[in-house]
Amino acid sequence: MKSQDIRKQFLDFFKEKGHLIVPSAPIVTKDDPTLMFNNSGMAQFKEYFLGNGIPKSKRIADTQKCLRVSGKHNDLEDVGFDTYHHTMFEMLGNWSFGDYFKKEAINWAWELLTEVYKIPKDILYVSVFEGSPEENVPFDQEAYDIWKGLIDEDRIILGNKKDNFWEMGDQGPCGPCSEIHVDIRSAEEKALVSGKELVNNDHPQVVEIWNNVFMEFNRKADGSLEKLPAQHVDTGMGFERLCMVLQNVTSNYDTDVFTPLIQKIESLTGKKYTIKAENDEEEKTNIAIRVIADHVRAVAFAIADGQLPSNTGAGYVIRRILRRAIRYGFTFLDKKEAFINELVAVLSAQMGEFFPEIKSQQSLVTNVIKEEEASFLRTLDQGLQLLDNVIAQTEGKEVSGAKAFELYDTFGFPKDLTALILKEKGMSYNDAEFDAELQKQKTRSRAASEVATDDWVLLVEGNTETFVGYDQTENEVKITRYRKIDSKKDGILYQIVLDNTPFYPEGGGQVGDKGALATANETIEILDTKKENNLILHIAKKLPENVSATFTAKVNEKLRSDSASNHSATHLLHQALRTILGTHVEQKGSLVSPGYLRFDFSHFAKVTDAELKQVEDFVNERIQEHLPLVERRNIPFKQAVEEGAMALFGEKYGDNVRAIKFGESMELCGGIHVRNTADIWYFKIISEGAVAAGIRRIEAITNEAVKTFFASQEKALEEINAALKNPQDTLKAVVSLQDENAKLKKQLEALMRDKAKNLKGELAAELKEINGVQFLAKQVDLDANGAKDLAYELGNLGTNLFIVLATAEEGKPMLTCYVSKELVAEKGLNAGQVVRELGKHIQGGGGGQPFFATAGGKNAAGIEAALSDAVGFIK
Repeated sequence: MKSQDIRKQFLDFFKEKGHLIVPSAPIVTKDDPTLMFNNSGMAQFKEYFLGNGIPKSKRIADTQKCLRVSGKHNDLEDVGFDTYHHTMFEMLGNWSFGDYFKKEAINWAWELLTEVYKIPKDILYVSVFEGSPEENVPFDQEAYDIWKGLIDEDRIILGNKKDNFWEMGDQGPCGPCSEIHVDIRSAEEKALVSGKELVNNDHPQVVEIWNNVFMEFNRKADGSLEKLPAQHVDTGMGFERLCMVLQNVTSNYDTDVFTPLIQKIESLTGKKYTIKAENDEEEKTNIAIRVIADHVRAVAFAIADGQLPSNTGAGYVIRRILRRAIRYGFTFLDKKEAFINELVAVLSAQMGEFFPEIKSQQSLVTNVIKEEEASFLRTLDQGLQLLDNVIAQTEGKEVSGAKAFELYDTFGFPKDLTALILKEKGMSYNDAEFDAELQKQKTRSRAASEVATDDWVLLVEGNTETFVGYDQTENEVKITRYRKIDSKKDGILYQIVLDNTPFYPEGGGQVGDKGALATANETIEILDTKKENNLILHIAKKLPENVSATFTAKVNEKLRSDSASNHSATHLLHQALRTILGTHVEQKGSLVSPGYLRFDFSHFAKVTDAELKQVEDFVNERIQEHLPLVERRNIPFKQAVEEGAMALFGEKYGDNVRAIKFGESMELCGGIHVRNTADIWYFKIISEGAVAAGIRRIEAITNEAVKTFFASQEKALEEINAALKNPQDTLKAVVSLQDENAKLKKQLEALMRDKAKNLKGELAAELKEINGVQFLAKQVDLDANGAKDLAYELGNLGTNLFIVLATAEEGKPMLTCYVSKELVAEKGLNAGQVVRELGKHIQGGGGGQPFFATAGGKNAAGIEAALSDAVGFIK
């Protein structure tokens, strides 16, 4: 069966069993700060397991895009080296929320695998939880008895807590699980070793394909377990592994999930992927091709779902995955130019029917990957030069591990490439030192983000919280639950949930509200408002003395009003960009704060000043039209889109949505908005620039911030006029000043050249012959350009010249080194190495060519020592 048919049969099977089929959530998480990416099928349903939301159906089935490259589930370094680990993978799943339990889940799993997919029963093994006395959780007799009626007892394995007790995290819903494993080895291999012995032992052909988790417990902060009020089923089957079994191959990469990508890589690189490698060279090629085929899927879908590569957070993870792929192509497939971006078209054709986002975002994904490739290939080139410098400065055969880590951490230069290049030169680096530096960085990073969370203290049973902030900024509230969190970054904080709240939680780009909870006796400041697993969390430094009291919840109206003004302006800005630049423009991210707005959008050229002026004028015209807000809070998603509402990429929408309309601008949005565009007052663009390939960013201000901006501009103009002695025409006076400055600059350059020529005669007499070399090391009263001219002038005096000049214009030290070409060729003297070494005296560095190089620094007092040491290179 083709992979598309395998996926369809799974979903059709569970549809017939009364399950609602739902689409995959984006691979990038939005409202769960505990996860960067969806790393399992259950991630999008956490709120239902936690009891914070009600699912559309008690039975659901789907296939979820998952990414496991960070945190507890990190498979990145395994990918490519084996045939069954992946960064991105699909998790087929069926779910029961307080409906069916073990009997149905196990029987249906067996029916689908053996009767629908027709997998032979004699190649399957199952496991059940053996129990845990310390947790007071008994052996899973019920699951064992159900399996006993379906499979031979000697194929049932008892699993320990590590293998057969599944937990969402350190806290939260958990329970015993029952896994299904498949043995696809040859008959000869099976005769030698039983598959039962190889289950959960990382054998590439004896793998887990399906896990049925029976959610019965809640793990509390103190580690204890309590029974959940309802029992749930959470299952996950690895789609790629299932395809391997059903397509009768022994590697996920030999299935049609990957073969189209592999064939394209072969055609682009001229390298051949062999099913069974015969030697080390073939295996290295295989690993590289597997890495690239896997990684392009993860990167492409992450970008399509809204996560651009960057230097922080989730964006850094995506950049790291892509750079790993580029590096393998660079080193093992001899690809020194961008090519991975060409795989996106294959991916789009292959998966676009079921995951339409990869087709609709194909152009963007291709261009972003292409630019990232070009950028990292330049970095690799720089890294090779830097590594050469490190090697040149290393005595002996071992490079410092700290230096290797600096290349890795600062320049993104992979450590295995460092090792490879050093090996070719008969060298190595100190691996223990490297690991120590890496561990220090991880410790710093972990400490910065570490959060310990207490259990919720429930004051009101059930989930009764509602948001009333669209209509009011103040109302009476009761606390329904709270918990303490200990953040290494922010200290002790409290998350407070209210029965109804006017506070808007961070979302859709808009920052969370601030304000206060007040009684007659005390006021608790609300520092921020966030949403997590469908709960609106009010963040405070302390709890009220009486948590059961009735409070007045007061939103900071000034901050709210400024945010609303900026949020509505982003909608008008989006409309303006699509009108003026074209309908290819799509929002790719935004930040709406009280102070300013930031808007990222797809566009493949710099926005010209004229276009920016048009955009600004367009928005201000809409403001001047006094367009009223038309808000529809509960409109069917399909109807809203048919009526022209813009749905943003990477967002997960429900069946009913909220639509915001100002004139012709209509978008799906949950944020806070002005009642009339006139409330925005004025819109002013502050900056425009590139964020990534094909992504531009505009930053702008509205309302009070514009008034402040105009006032500061007016003050600056007054100060300029005062400095220019209040001319009648300010612009004319500035242009005149610039012209005069340019003339004086030319005169100064001419004078410096003359000075250098005059110095040539003086310094020629100071040349000393040392070991057959004409040597001079001296500080001169010139600028950097003058020193360069003088060095070349002296270089024309003859052969075997080695000259080091120092300058200290405005206190900034600079070393300039000239080496005659015959000294470079015959003696191996290198100006670049000279300035790098001498540059240490002036607390700086530099480089250049073997015959001419410069180094800048910040310690002018070190010039004397640098000049004194220069002679050491020829003695």
